[in-house]
Amino acid sequence: MISMLKSYIRSKFIKESSTEYLIKKGLKVGNNFSRQGECIIDIGHCWLITIGNNVTLAPRVHILAHDASTKKYLGYTKIGLVNIGDNVFIGAGSIVLPGVKIGENSIIGAGSVVTRDIPPNTVAAGNPAKVICSTDEYIYKHKNDMKERPVFDKSWTIAYNISDYQKEIMYEKLKYGIGYVE
Repeated sequence: MISMLKSYIRSKFIKESSTEYLIKKGLKVGNNFSRQGECIIDIGHCWLITIGNNVTLAPRVHILAHDASTKKYLGYTKIGLVNIGDNVFIGAGSIVLPGVKIGENSIIGAGSVVTRDIPPNTVAAGNPAKVICSTDEYIYKHKNDMKERPVFDKSWTIAYNISDYQKEIMYEKLKYGIGYVE
């Protein structure tokens, strides 16, 4: 709720960083784009960035189409296209650098630094980000884990007013590993 309020306030008072403003300046974005709190999309070179359909940027993701590390030495800043395919999830705190293409149906793990192209249908993570498995393998593993680990519906979230009792139960069930919430 607090992050939603922050996003609302930011969108009303800080026009420069809103997705709508970036689109007006040339950012290309597909349908069903979710940009969560504190994401930075390169405002100075946003027309070099293309984001596909059904893309989620988790909190604090940075998408950069420029790298000023060369400016002091060469007098020029390095720039490059950034292309994020359809059905991509980029985890919290990740950084996508210029000249990178992330293929469709891919997942980028939290905290990753994407310095090179990521093929379609893969899961990549790390610094620098490296492919760790296919998206199909990742989903298969988690579908199987859901058969043995706790699974909670929407009523177990703040958005649906999770009760103190439910919080205690969830805490106890997660003492021995991860679970899943709708």
